[in-house]
Amino acid sequence: MSRRNFLVGVSCAALGACAPSPPASPSRHGRSSEPRRPIAAICFDLFTLFDPRSVVDVAREEIGPGAEALCETWRNKQFQYAFLRAAGDQYLSFRAVTDAALVFAARERGHELSASDRSRLVGAYSALRPWPDTRETLERFKAAGLLLAPLANYSPDMLAPLLEQAGLTTFFDAQISTDAAGSFKPDPRAYALGPSALGVPRERIAFAAFGGWDAAGAAWFGFPTFWVNRLGVTAEELAPGPDASGPSLVELRAFVEGWA
Repeated sequence: MSRRNFLVGVSCAALGACAPSPPASPSRHGRSSEPRRPIAAICFDLFTLFDPRSVVDVAREEIGPGAEALCETWRNKQFQYAFLRAAGDQYLSFRAVTDAALVFAARERGHELSASDRSRLVGAYSALRPWPDTRETLERFKAAGLLLAPLANYSPDMLAPLLEQAGLTTFFDAQISTDAAGSFKPDPRAYALGPSALGVPRERIAFAAFGGWDAAGAAWFGFPTFWVNRLGVTAEELAPGPDASGPSLVELRAFVEGWA
């Protein structure tokens, strides 16, 4: 399985105080009709900060040949289940969804997984490797006075260990799990957790998306949106899309600095 296929399927100047202000009137697609204001905070999809391909390495250790194919099926089914449960108002935590998707993938690919195998594979999502530019970029954003938070479909018991094992917890002003909304991105209720947790209106929160579908959802909600297209995948036909895109967090920094 290629690196690209595994993940398909599916931002700095110091700013003023970040006290909440009344939100501008959104356009039909959630975009503010008011003039741009400087970015005061950034919400990240976790995979803009962490390389999810780390999971494949663990799968190779567990099952050997066929690990890549299993992980491709697992990843695709993981997001299908999340989207379907959000659409059908049948919420389960992302950990539960991830485990269910793994059971399906193993069955379809003909692999026998013990309870300990499943636990280790699901746990691999809380032991991902940061991308090489992650720590330096977070340091720069914090030095600029920006509020930072992951805004992730991860359940809290997946999110906190991930940040802790990578030594990144102290960079974040909040850890936002869509579990608090009882749904998943791209549900607007999930994105709305960002302004609520950070006390900043959405038009001043940049959203860094990893998946093209997440970039579209964040833009629809009204975030200034940057698509960190790490693997150079094809853009989705989900207009209106992100405001800009680039292959790394370097371009995200330029986007945040130049927004207003």
